[in-house]
Amino acid sequence: MASNKKIVEHVTNWLRVYGDGTVDRTWTGPSPVQLLVNSVPPHDEFIEGVAVRDVVIDPSNGLNVRIYVPERDNIVSGKEKLPLLLHFHGGGFCVTTPDWYMYYQFYTRLMHSAQAVCVSVYLRLAPEHRLPAACEDAYAAFLWLCSMAHGELPEPWLNNSADFQRVFLIGDSSGGNLVHYLAAQAGDMNTEPVRLAGGIAIHPGFLRAELSKSFLELPETPLLTRDMVNKFMSLALPDGATKDFPIMCPMGPLAPPLHGLKLPPMLVAVAEMDLIRDSELEYCEAMKEAGKEVEIFVNHGMGHCFYLDPETTQTNELIEEIVNSIVKH
Repeated sequence: MASNKKIVEHVTNWLRVYGDGTVDRTWTGPSPVQLLVNSVPPHDEFIEGVAVRDVVIDPSNGLNVRIYVPERDNIVSGKEKLPLLLHFHGGGFCVTTPDWYMYYQFYTRLMHSAQAVCVSVYLRLAPEHRLPAACEDAYAAFLWLCSMAHGELPEPWLNNSADFQRVFLIGDSSGGNLVHYLAAQAGDMNTEPVRLAGGIAIHPGFLRAELSKSFLELPETPLLTRDMVNKFMSLALPDGATKDFPIMCPMGPLAPPLHGLKLPPMLVAVAEMDLIRDSELEYCEAMKEAGKEVEIFVNHGMGHCFYLDPETTQTNELIEEIVNSIVKH
């Protein structure tokens, strides 16, 4: 039993690493959070306007995705294709999966509001799979979409509903880092008939080795503490890497210069009370200085990934801003 093994590293409430290399991600914290980390099974029937399916996209390694398809509003023609969002979950590259209720409740609401299709990738997790494993999974999922757009692979839910000319990358927390990474990769590719229409980074996990004022001074929340950030990074980054690693700090000196990247229009959602707010805003300013199209949306008074709690009132404002960005592009 795991309880009889020696713990060699732990992230309070979220994760325990044992000496034999096994990892226990059972939530051990306050019970109100337990609802958020419970798994929600897929369902082909429409519940609250959305149906959900899990699909293996690479049998060789078991990489799979969760697909959300909304029930069409009356004003939408049955033949009209819908925008497609490729989603990367957060969790510091170490915890969470797309079937957790925290994601299910948010992306169900978002897909119903946006009348869009979502493909959410079950990323491999560290420390079993350190970076760049999550980057490789994100890239593989994008190539899968490209193959489907070429008619090489069948997936009826996407073939019948998704507009591959309106693909958006979306990710929250560390998943927001993957939005930038994959957008930069796609900029060097001939992706036709897929067109990358935009990127949406929600509270992206951008960091620097030099600690920011917000990281040092703002209050912690159950979804983000300083200890979580530091320990997740120690488990997720390649051996010897610091928080200046390009995936974590795309505006830093170790990353490819922003001005040389071909990037789609980007929406960056920021929470005013987020510990990593300053580095998120630094990224936005660096993007603007590099001549990139970036829009900033701030939820005032809120902490990191607040919208993953279904009781939060400002979630509707965030969803409205994301929907507006999709409609514009």
